[in-house]
Amino acid sequence: MDDVDGSARGTGSGPAGSRRKDARRNQQTLLDAAAEVFVASGVEAPVRAIAEKAGVGVGTVYRHFPTRADLIVAVYHHQVDACAAAGPALLASAATPYDALRQWVDLFVDFLVTKHGLAAVLRPDSPGFDALHAHFVDRLAPVCDRLLDAAVEHGDIRADLDGADRLDGLELMRGVGNLCVGADSDPDYDPRRLISLLVAGLRATH
Repeated sequence: MDDVDGSARGTGSGPAGSRRKDARRNQQTLLDAAAEVFVASGVEAPVRAIAEKAGVGVGTVYRHFPTRADLIVAVYHHQVDACAAAGPALLASAATPYDALRQWVDLFVDFLVTKHGLAAVLRPDSPGFDALHAHFVDRLAPVCDRLLDAAVEHGDIRADLDGADRLDGLELMRGVGNLCVGADSDPDYDPRRLISLLVAGLRATH
């Protein structure tokens, strides 16, 4: 029996492997649901709302994420990874690299809505916060760079933003982030309108 169990653990097959797969799938479902609820209602949204969105009981949420801070940090990582993966996927599927960039910026704004809520549960001067910020920059800046490079090569972005004056991914991300800040204190402020103007301003005129 020990050998059989060990084999199952090694190969990921059998009941134990299936349970682990189910647990990972349930966790991903919870993170997707939490991200949607956080975007719509903020990180202080009731855990009950997240459980309902995921189609599970409240106890399941707490089993995976004992504290709200655990959940928010997990959503943060989940959203960073999803946003990073979306860049290449959009380049492959969008009509033009500029369209891919525009759609990616929309996803990035959704992420920023979640990211701003970290201040409620993490101290900005804590080591954990610094590590999250480093993960954010390391994962997303290269993706934004790639989208900008593709748009430049395709002739979608203005020539005066290339060369020595080239706009890089981190600069664009900072610009978008700065436009999102006002939404924290003014519920009537709509950053998406200004961000759409910013992204439209990158376009080359033919």
